[in-house]
Amino acid sequence: MAPQAAAGRTALPDPPTRELVFKRNSMERLKLEKAPLTIIDELPQLIATGYADIPEEDIVRLKWWGLYHDKPKIGTFMLRIKLPAGRVTPEQLRAVGELANEHGRGEGELSTRQTIQLHYLQLASLPLVFDRLAEVGLTTAGACGDAVRNVTGCPVAGLTHDELFDVTPVIDQVTSFFYGNPDYSNLPRKHKISISACAHRCNAPEINCIALVGAIHAGEEGFGVLAGGGLSSVPRLARELGVFVRKDEALPVLRALLDAWQEDLRYRISRVKARIKFMVDDYGPEGMRAELERRLGHTLPDFTLAPHPTTHADHLGVQPQKQDGLSTVGIPVHVGLITGDRLIALAALAEQLGGDVRVTRQQNLVVTSVTERALEETLAAIRVAGFDLDANPVRGVSIACTGEPHCNFSVTETKTRLDSLIQTLEGRLGEQIADLRLHLDGCPHACAQHWVGDLGFQGTTVRDEAGKRRQAYEIYVRGALGAEAAIGRPLFRRVPSEDLDDVVGGLVGGWLERRRPTESFPAFATRSSDQELAALAGIAAAPRKEREKEAAWPETTRGGDRERRAL
Repeated sequence: MAPQAAAGRTALPDPPTRELVFKRNSMERLKLEKAPLTIIDELPQLIATGYADIPEEDIVRLKWWGLYHDKPKIGTFMLRIKLPAGRVTPEQLRAVGELANEHGRGEGELSTRQTIQLHYLQLASLPLVFDRLAEVGLTTAGACGDAVRNVTGCPVAGLTHDELFDVTPVIDQVTSFFYGNPDYSNLPRKHKISISACAHRCNAPEINCIALVGAIHAGEEGFGVLAGGGLSSVPRLARELGVFVRKDEALPVLRALLDAWQEDLRYRISRVKARIKFMVDDYGPEGMRAELERRLGHTLPDFTLAPHPTTHADHLGVQPQKQDGLSTVGIPVHVGLITGDRLIALAALAEQLGGDVRVTRQQNLVVTSVTERALEETLAAIRVAGFDLDANPVRGVSIACTGEPHCNFSVTETKTRLDSLIQTLEGRLGEQIADLRLHLDGCPHACAQHWVGDLGFQGTTVRDEAGKRRQAYEIYVRGALGAEAAIGRPLFRRVPSEDLDDVVGGLVGGWLERRRPTESFPAFATRSSDQELAALAGIAAAPRKEREKEAAWPETTRGGDRERRAL
């Protein structure tokens, strides 16, 4: 039984037949013809066939094991390794570092979903890579493809002194059930879950398909539920379902919501509108709650989450753990790039300390369980490994997607371009930009979450006077996460890469000169008119119609203690 649209909403069309789904959606046909997870059993045959002669359909199926073509498509792959809430043991981290050195040209990358990605992997090396990961208890199953992706959370869950409670057992139960589960590896599209009881909600629950947000209700630990978040080319902020879920109900609730979505053929007929956020659009929070309760067989307590805290937590620097005498050390990893040697060095350090390592949403690392006696020695060892603990904080809170040179979707430089931009701003404004969050993407997929950065950038192209196509960027403003969560708007379009530093410098410099005490850039941009921002940037804003056609969807989210529209 498919859920029904909530009262007051336009009635939905009848679900399509499976025959129509398979006729219109080639990916659904591909999954029907051969379950993608089974492709792992054919690796020896694929290797013998040779990369050039492998059917493209089987290359696509490899995504279900975390593999994407590297750019250009000449036979090497990116591999995404799942780390629940970013947790990785010393043994696991050492194995990943060694694999990077042995098979990935010594390079690694941290992602915004708290995973580690390797590049340059040859097809012939994949059996060895998968075996080595399995030996240390790591998996890539469902890291890409139409499956439950890496479950994110607060990177210091179980350790941070101000968390409501430790969600680690819940995350372990959820990931053990979903990772590699064939029943949840034929979803309409990818699915992103986040679970946390972080006091600061550092895991960005607003932009996940489903987020379980830690709460205490009637003296019991559990979660409020958000659903329907996600970015890409049609961004949404998740909406609250108005229920309280006990910790032991977390997995059944997640299963019920996923089943409602994956069994509704309306969300399989078109890849463009297959994400669960479109189902939440259609049914509304009320309709989703009704279907959830129908599938559970009982009602859930009414509950409204407390307003989002106004604090941010990036878990950088030395922070006390709730375990007496221990601390975490958050390490900025500029633009998320890391070498195999550094991973191995951190693994050795974590092993010596008796702790582990965590990957953060901001593409950084955290070393745990540092004693007071070992703190100075630990900081010195981190510096010897090549990390700059004294870097301008902007380097730890700004993120860039994989982009050039690896990603086939990216049309511009990303990590190198963000690095260059930050260097320019540091040279002009120094530590004044410490809290500025720059998010740069090379395409509309928004892996670096440009919609919700203080300043967001999406790669595009523009033709010069000679007609030659050149790299350029859309600039997004008024986006944010947290208490004033909002989807940004593309105020400046097709800014040539060579002009970007001056345009951004004008915006940031104007903010620093004119801001009110402690006023953030998003708050400044929100109270400033388009014309005022354009004057600071030194270029014209895009025509309003052009900007608003991308923001023509209805969208509300809690902003502190009020409702605000996110455009």
